Amino acid sequence: MHQPRTCEDVLRTVKDENIKFVRFWFTDILGFLKSFAITDNQLESAFEEGMGFDGSSIQGYARIDESDMVARPDPTTFSVLPWRPNDGAGVARMFCDILTPAGEPYEGDPRWVLKRALARAEAMGYSMFVGPELEYFYFRDSETPLKYLDAGGYFDLTPLDVASDLRRDTILTLEEMGIEVEYSHHEVAPSQHEIDLHYAEALQMADIAMTYRLAVKEIAMKHGVYATFMPKPIAGENGSGMHTHISLFQNGRNAFFDADAEFHLSEVARRFIAGVLRHAREITLVTNQWVNSYKRLVPGYEAPVYIAWARRNRSSLVRIPMYKPGKEQATRMEFRCPDPACNPYMAFAVMLAAGLKGIEEGYELADPIEEDIFEMTPAQRAERGIEALPGSLGEAISETSGSELVRNALGDHIFEKFITNKVIEWDNYRAHVSQFELDNYLTIL
Repeated sequence: MHQPRTCEDVLRTVKDENIKFVRFWFTDILGFLKSFAITDNQLESAFEEGMGFDGSSIQGYARIDESDMVARPDPTTFSVLPWRPNDGAGVARMFCDILTPAGEPYEGDPRWVLKRALARAEAMGYSMFVGPELEYFYFRDSETPLKYLDAGGYFDLTPLDVASDLRRDTILTLEEMGIEVEYSHHEVAPSQHEIDLHYAEALQMADIAMTYRLAVKEIAMKHGVYATFMPKPIAGENGSGMHTHISLFQNGRNAFFDADAEFHLSEVARRFIAGVLRHAREITLVTNQWVNSYKRLVPGYEAPVYIAWARRNRSSLVRIPMYKPGKEQATRMEFRCPDPACNPYMAFAVMLAAGLKGIEEGYELADPIEEDIFEMTPAQRAERGIEALPGSLGEAISETSGSELVRNALGDHIFEKFITNKVIEWDNYRAHVSQFELDNYLTIL
């Protein structure tokens, strides 16, 4: 089906495809998908005026005394939802920009945060392309103890990998929605999987990531199982990451590529990477926003915790995939700490802000570290100047609370609401007495 690009395209498609309901999608500051549906006969006025709703109950949105919000659909994001039946009353969706009643962009809208960051990049002559790798787990249900679907390992294709059909159906669903998939495979941990998306412009990719997460869960539910993007659901096994491949383009060419430079990395690329590394601790709260995120960010489970870059070394925070002759467009950096439970709009925005800061300020990129950083002693890491990411949500909050870069990237409204939310989460976690403590201390203390 032709992908609609304009309001007229959407109206025509809705009529031709017998679409009766159109869901308007947006996210709160934590990245949870929010939705309300309108009927087809309301669609034309929705394009012209937007649809009003009460924002007072949306996490990080308006106070109750200023709760009127307007959702204006973006016609370029229109897609029919394949998992919904179409018996003459099909269902489609569009992502929305959230506006004030005066028609101004709402400062609490994460999608606006990313649009504003991309506009800043555009003013510098750049567009941002990203390709995230979102890992996830399948379980029999959402109860504990967790019940695996399989005991497979990395790239396994055996009778143990019973989730092949689930991945297949998910990929077919995504492609039916116009989302390009590169490949899929079993990941390292039991019941852990990954479907890699073809890189796209950052705003489009944030919309795609939100769609992907829902599609994975919907198809899993259809098969009677449960999918989760929780960063570390199983103790002692690898957690789920969202390794994010980033490149900047300028005038249709990859600004990260320089045929004559070492590692084929341009000065723009080196400064961008230096910016991401220098500000990595500040932005971790946004890219890894949950208490559970820091159960993944520990040495020994492939998750990168040390702030360094390399080409082959997967223990480093930033990796540069090896250059292939004739593949200049593919030159990119891979930022390895984000997890798939983040808000992609805000995560991409702070990654971009850190990289642009490096370009603007002319940050120098240190030498790559190809040795296994996990194997170094603390003294060796200190000697090489290798810092670590925050080790807990509390430490990440402390780091981000004073970050001018993150405040500027998110805007005062979202920055303050987000920090407040995370402080409450951390305080609740600290006050919780876990089963670990009862098992280890109750009988001896």
